Amino acid sequence: MACMALLAVLVLSSGCIDEGDGPGELPTRQSRIPSNATKMTPGMDDHPPELHFDEWEEPVPMPGPVNTAGAEDSPFITPDGQDFYFVFVPDVSVPPEGQILDGVTGIYHCHRNGTGWTEPERVVLCDDLSLDGCHFVQGNEMWFCSVREGNMREIDIYTAEFKNGRWTSVKSAGKKLNIDYMVGELHITCDGEELYYHSERPGGRGGTDIWVTRKVDGEWQEPENVDAVNTEVWEGMPFISCDGEELWFNRWYQGTPGIFRCRREGDGWGEPELILSTFAGEPTLDDEGNLYFVHHYYEDGVMIEADIYICYRK
Repeated sequence: MACMALLAVLVLSSGCIDEGDGPGELPTRQSRIPSNATKMTPGMDDHPPELHFDEWEEPVPMPGPVNTAGAEDSPFITPDGQDFYFVFVPDVSVPPEGQILDGVTGIYHCHRNGTGWTEPERVVLCDDLSLDGCHFVQGNEMWFCSVREGNMREIDIYTAEFKNGRWTSVKSAGKKLNIDYMVGELHITCDGEELYYHSERPGGRGGTDIWVTRKVDGEWQEPENVDAVNTEVWEGMPFISCDGEELWFNRWYQGTPGIFRCRREGDGWGEPELILSTFAGEPTLDDEGNLYFVHHYYEDGVMIEADIYICYRK
C-alpha cells in the first residue's frame, strides 16, 4: 500500500466512518460484501490446508460469527482463549487505498460467550482516517501497524490503551522501533521482555527474517537475527507461546505460506517443524494449544476469499 496515495484520500472525508446503510446507521460487514460474493466452504476449496502433525484435529473453519463471504485475516487470540481479534476486508479485489473509506475495513474483536463468540465489533483506532492491522494485544495494551497521517515510513507501529471501555491514547511506537529497528508484524513474550518481529532490515539471511529485541532497563536493545529459523526464503508472522517454549512462524513452503514450529533448546531454538501447509498463515494459539490461522482461498491463481481456521488440540 502506498502511504502517499492513502494520505491523498484524507481530503475526501473528515472522519473514520463513512455514511451508514440508512439514517443514523453505521455500515456493517455484511452490507459491504459484494452481492456476487460466494461464501467458500471446505468442500469448494481446491487447495485445502494440510496438517502434518497428529497433535491436533484436522483444520476446520472457526465456528461462530467471525467468517463471512468477505475476507477475515490476521487472527490473534489472547492466551486465556477469551478474546479474539482479526482484520476484515469486504472485497479482496479492491486495493487498500479503496478500502479506507468503506467504513468496515479494519480490526475487529469478539469475546467468548459461553461456548460461542459474540458478534464481532470494529476496533476504531483513529481520530481521522487510517488503515490499521497486524494487531497484538497484551493486557490493556494493543500494538498495531497503521497507514495514517504523520507516519515516519509507509507503515508504522503504534500502541493504544484500553480504558473506560474503549481503545484510546494512540501513539507511535517511536523512531527506534519504526526507523532504527524496522519493526514489522510482532509478538511480545508474556513476561514483556522480548519482542519478536519480521523485517527486511539489513544483516538478515535473505528477504524477510525474524528478529528479536530484548528489553533492558525499560529500553529495547539492538535486534538480533533469530538465526535458527531464518533461511534465504521468506519467514515472518512470529508467535511465542506464553510459556516461552515454542516459536511459531510462517515460511514460504512449496509455493504457499506454511506454518512452522520450533521448540526452545537451552538459550536458543531447535529445528523448525512443518505443522500446516497450503495457504496457512499467521498462527496464533491459546494456552490450551488450539491453533488458529488464516486460510486463503485461491482459484486459478487469484485469491477470492479468506477465512479463519482452527485446529483443536487433541
